[in-house]
Amino acid sequence: MIAVVIAASLFVGISLGILGGGGSILTVPILVYLAGQGTKEAIATSLFVVGVTSAAALIPHARAHRVKWRTGLAFGLVSMVGAYGGGRLAEYIPGTVLLIAFALMMLATAAAMLRTPRKAAAPRDTHRELPLKHIVVEGLVVGAVTGLVGSGGGFLVVPALALLGGLPMSVAVGTSLLVIAMKSFAGLAGHLSGVQIDWGLALAVTAMAVVGSLIGGRFAGRIPQDTLRRAFGWFVVVMGVFVLSQQVGTAVWVHPLTWIVAGIATIVLASRAVRARNRAAAPPVPPVRDHETVTRP
Repeated sequence: MIAVVIAASLFVGISLGILGGGGSILTVPILVYLAGQGTKEAIATSLFVVGVTSAAALIPHARAHRVKWRTGLAFGLVSMVGAYGGGRLAEYIPGTVLLIAFALMMLATAAAMLRTPRKAAAPRDTHRELPLKHIVVEGLVVGAVTGLVGSGGGFLVVPALALLGGLPMSVAVGTSLLVIAMKSFAGLAGHLSGVQIDWGLALAVTAMAVVGSLIGGRFAGRIPQDTLRRAFGWFVVVMGVFVLSQQVGTAVWVHPLTWIVAGIATIVLASRAVRARNRAAAPPVPPVRDHETVTRP
């Protein structure tokens, strides 16, 4: 079983290297359901794994000049405050509650990944720094989430850097790895006061994840991001439902309202995926120039 855990860790690193996120979304379920760890131990271990792996995945992005250091360091420092506070608070919250919160975070992450991204109206200045007020608000929120449920928050950081900071997607992914590494270690510090980590397993998982991150970093930008994002999004949906099913009582799952809500959510997500595919397949409409006349039939 340990061999399966270590092999599965390869995909943790690949996700971080390509997408700039998704490490904890995979690591926590792997440690809980494959390695048999407790919830809080798995969350703390995942923070160590993701922190080291993100730092390793940062190297190829930095060499390719896809890291905005000033924005990343500022965002990371603020996130560390929220992550440490969240890690200390998690000591007083039952493990089942944390795992349910983690499953809900997985589903929210999947919904964000499956949503059709908005197209920018015009190119923005790639040298622009993220405004300080956004750094403080976004950093504290994402950091607190990291500390509480062990989610690195890459899928929250990347949109913040891309949409609010006006960074290109590839630069946002590289910069997010710096932020994830910083706040993962801060969240780990908050957990260490009440959790014992199996360092042998943690180091083995981390080593394989680092290998995956270097592989993912080399393929970043070569794989169609929309296709990869949607495929990973549906995978996270399945994982989130599985984790939630393990923690929520049977009475909830047999209730008709649960399946009504699940059916509506599935229809909405499927319709959005179909619309996104149709938009991508539709040929572009050529603009009508001023000197051209449009003839009516």
